[in-house]
Amino acid sequence: MKILNKEVLPKGFKAEGISCGIKKSGKKDLALIFSDSVAVAAGVFTANKIKAAPVIVSSQHLKNSRAQAIIVNSGNANCMTKAKGMADAKAMATNVAKALKIKTNDVLVASTGIIGKPLPIDKIRNGISSLTKKINKNGLNNVAAAIMTTDTAPKKVCVKLALNGKTVTIAGIAKGAGMIAPNMATMLSFIMTDAAISSQALKKILKEAVDKSFNSITIDGCMSTNDMVLVLANGKTKNKKIEGANLDKFCQALSYVCLELAKKIVKDAEGATKFIQIKVEGAKNHKIAKRLAFAVANSNLLKTAIFGENRNLGRIFAALGQTGINISEDKIKVNCTSLKNKDIKIDINLGVGKSFATVYTSDLSEEYVRINAAYN
Repeated sequence: MKILNKEVLPKGFKAEGISCGIKKSGKKDLALIFSDSVAVAAGVFTANKIKAAPVIVSSQHLKNSRAQAIIVNSGNANCMTKAKGMADAKAMATNVAKALKIKTNDVLVASTGIIGKPLPIDKIRNGISSLTKKINKNGLNNVAAAIMTTDTAPKKVCVKLALNGKTVTIAGIAKGAGMIAPNMATMLSFIMTDAAISSQALKKILKEAVDKSFNSITIDGCMSTNDMVLVLANGKTKNKKIEGANLDKFCQALSYVCLELAKKIVKDAEGATKFIQIKVEGAKNHKIAKRLAFAVANSNLLKTAIFGENRNLGRIFAALGQTGINISEDKIKVNCTSLKNKDIKIDINLGVGKSFATVYTSDLSEEYVRINAAYN
């Protein structure tokens, strides 16, 4: 696998991001990703019981495991907007389909931003009309910028790998900086590849990749309503459908892209000054290890202590104990790198098994409070 230093769209994909007037700042707020042909597609969506209209629409459109375009806006979540919100999300798909002469069900829809405000659908319609004429092979940077909300920088990862004598590309982008918790977060991620793969295999490896990445991060323990990870594979490389050892190789590459994007989200967390990796090992099973790791990662007492570079390890033990899981304080060993570092590792060994889990989080600062106190 080769990690690319520049952003490259896989074969057969075009993209672009523009400003259509949703954001008062005039920054980019509408983006489109398009495949020249229908792609095999898979998605993972928020577990929040209150789901935004675009999440519902995209889930429905993905039932046939295919897609050809993704339309996404930032600055407005189109959530808690009732019947109008559903109509607007469907209208976004319909307008893209008409402009690109593709099927409406092959258009996936995503939104991110403020909850509870009606979507300015007329601005979006006009934007789609302009956007569909501007999509190009070099538009990935503009898409990454157009999906940002409180992010301070675009998040992109691109890799190439050889499969059966063919070179395939995987390109991924993401947004997210706050309301980050597993299942999933206030985040969107769109991943494109020109590899040929079956829908069953793509669904399976996407779930595995998300579990190790986007579902292994937390910033503030708050779960959003709009989150999704979408993958489109259009097969333009014309490789044989991936299976066996090549499937493992592709899975590793996809997992790398997802994990790097997830880490970029945590490193760009609202007000964050520290990137924290928490590994719980020596557990009876992975489920217990991950639950304990998240208990530590979501401890506001610990996160504020780390911000203040206060080595109060008692807060780790308190977080572990509050889960109700039986653990032996005599067997637990905790190692923590210097809190003066920007990147911090906390290793916790329970001493009772062979399973482990790793999660990623950030500290909590005064800046986090300021950002979220003013966000509306």
